[in-house]
Amino acid sequence: MDRIESRERCAEAGWYAYDYLFDEQMKPEFIRRLHPLGNFVYLSMLAKPFFKVESDYFLIKGIEGDNFFRIAVHEAHQEVLEIIEEFIEGIV
Repeated sequence: MDRIESRERCAEAGWYAYDYLFDEQMKPEFIRRLHPLGNFVYLSMLAKPFFKVESDYFLIKGIEGDNFFRIAVHEAHQEVLEIIEEFIEGIV
């Protein structure tokens, strides 16, 4: 899993976005394992199934079948990136 700073900038609002890249496409099983991180929405019935996980300090969003997702984190809580990364490494 690689992390790169996203081209979408939200810094003026106090949020920073990062894209997390994987070697493989995200499958439904992986997406469902993200549920414990926060408020979870997975719209599997869409032609391009979409998911998001929200918390007070971060937002994760992505599309099933892509090999990346995006995390936006509030600037005052950058430490949650480490927690999220450790969680994801444990479920990959």
